[in-house]
Amino acid sequence: MESISIGAASEYDTLLNKKVIHQSCSSFLKAISRKKPISDSTESRLAKVLTAFDLTALGIGSTLGVGVYVLAGQVSKQHAGPAVILSFLIAAIASIFAGLCYAEFGARVPKAGSAYIYSYVTIGEFIAFLIGWNLILEYAIGSASVVKGLSTYLDKLFDNVMQNFFKEHMPMDVPWLSEYPDFFALGVTILFSCAIAFGAKESTFVNNIFTVLNLGVVLFVIIAGLFKVDASNWSIPKEQVPDGYGEGGFMPYGISGVIKGAAVCFYGFIGFDCIATAGEEAKNPRKSIPFAVIVSLAMIFLAYFGISTVLTMMIPYFEQDENAPLPHVFRIYGWTVAEYIVSIGAMFGLCASLMGAMFPLPRVVFAMSADGLLYQFMGRISDRFKTPFNGTLITGFLTGTLAAIFNLSQLVNMMSIGTLLAYSMVASCVLILRYESDDKNNKVTINGKGIQLNSSSGNYAAAKVLLRKMFIKNQTATSNHLSAKITTIAVASYGVWCLLFGLVVSKFEENFDQIYWLDYFLLCLSLVPIFTTLYIISRQPVSSAQLAFKVPLVPWLPGISILINVYLMLKLDSQTWVRFAVWILIGLVIYFTYGLRNSVQRRRSQQKFETTIITEKNTRSLSVPSIYVNSNSTTATNF
Repeated sequence: MESISIGAASEYDTLLNKKVIHQSCSSFLKAISRKKPISDSTESRLAKVLTAFDLTALGIGSTLGVGVYVLAGQVSKQHAGPAVILSFLIAAIASIFAGLCYAEFGARVPKAGSAYIYSYVTIGEFIAFLIGWNLILEYAIGSASVVKGLSTYLDKLFDNVMQNFFKEHMPMDVPWLSEYPDFFALGVTILFSCAIAFGAKESTFVNNIFTVLNLGVVLFVIIAGLFKVDASNWSIPKEQVPDGYGEGGFMPYGISGVIKGAAVCFYGFIGFDCIATAGEEAKNPRKSIPFAVIVSLAMIFLAYFGISTVLTMMIPYFEQDENAPLPHVFRIYGWTVAEYIVSIGAMFGLCASLMGAMFPLPRVVFAMSADGLLYQFMGRISDRFKTPFNGTLITGFLTGTLAAIFNLSQLVNMMSIGTLLAYSMVASCVLILRYESDDKNNKVTINGKGIQLNSSSGNYAAAKVLLRKMFIKNQTATSNHLSAKITTIAVASYGVWCLLFGLVVSKFEENFDQIYWLDYFLLCLSLVPIFTTLYIISRQPVSSAQLAFKVPLVPWLPGISILINVYLMLKLDSQTWVRFAVWILIGLVIYFTYGLRNSVQRRRSQQKFETTIITEKNTRSLSVPSIYVNSNSTTATNF
């Protein structure tokens, strides 16, 4: 309860009451769209100890997991043949588009939280919460699937000892759950959680060791395989190819097979975004984050490219083992030592991938908790270790529980939704901020009167001005509120056009033999609004903000990134979208029951509003009696 003096004049009292009512009615919309300042002066409580090498190793380790030992054989046999190298190239280009967007934002906003914090400073609190909630899902399921793979891999090396024991003594006959509780996976997850909780530098040091050893094994496979390569395996005649394995040659499944293979290979590059999540703990984030993102993606591509080249040249693509192609090919040549080295390398890769998947999860929780959107105790920083200690252990235990009791084979696609949605949001944020207004105070006007829409002449003048600003670029113009508004609306509509384009392209992929001229017409027609929207954005004046790193070819490169991500999301099955909707529903309950009222930005807005009221009171010269105004009932930011 705060005592403030308000003018006794009835007109002022009415004015104040009207303002309070109006502000209260619009407070909900303002609440979900309130933004976090880009330049947040709050001092970080995390230790800045990570170098560019640490961040690069973290990105490589989290991405180059067991996939490097599996994907090349799987994609070459099922989708692309020897052209799997082109599939990896396309996937790498698509990943680099997303990576460059992360690099710009990491240099612009070096805070823990990755896509969550980027959305918060660009779009608003509600969308940021949804993105952060999705990131938690992505990292939790990603970590659980990796540790489950590690447990399964070790168990196979020892003739399924754990599986047989737990199935016999502790079976779980429950649908959607695992056949037995995997206590080994739970224990390993808790062990890694403790390592991460005890310090960022210490945990990244362990990750560096795993990553270097993993890269060493990859290099060994490439060099050893070069002694047994045969270029004729890239040009096998059709008559020598078994039924069901395409037409032979370099591209046995055609271009469509290469594209399908690229969609699968794209998921082999997921994980580099953990670099941006660690931005608040980097010594020089504005330089090291862009460097680490680009270098890690380049090295990951070279590893995939080298492995797939050697593998498809050593034996024909249709003879590959889908689950363990590298041990299989070395077994064929009788290289027992190489087979064991590859198995050890897979262990290192899994450990590095697990560390990389678990490291960013508590950072996202910390960022959301520090902003008041998640429960405060989850984001507390340890005075001794300078890490989100509670959040690390809690998320580690929950991740281990998922790995121990759930059958994760049907949940892995949910991780893909969270990742692709985050990628799309980051690219959209890059576009919005690149064209943000340089004029933070004054609204743009036309002829000093604003855009008039009250008469036919006013409508014509407004339309004429808007069309000119949308399609004709003024080289000397500076970004303003109107150009920024045009960009924001264009970016929002661009997502809809990408969705429609993806639906049209899906028909080509599913029934290519039944495509008619009308389908080609619809395909071309769906491309028109995509190019038009990007062209409109490109005509707007760019913000003059100086950045340490900028995405090149804006808006085209981020636009292509959004298009690819939306298309890949459409390829996920309906059950995945149902589970995703359930997860979102849980998040909405948390936000509207806790986050909306406990938001730090809400408290700041409330203080600003109260200050405005007091300032208005002080400017009045009326002599009035003092009355009490309840700040909770009169402030516009009650939400």
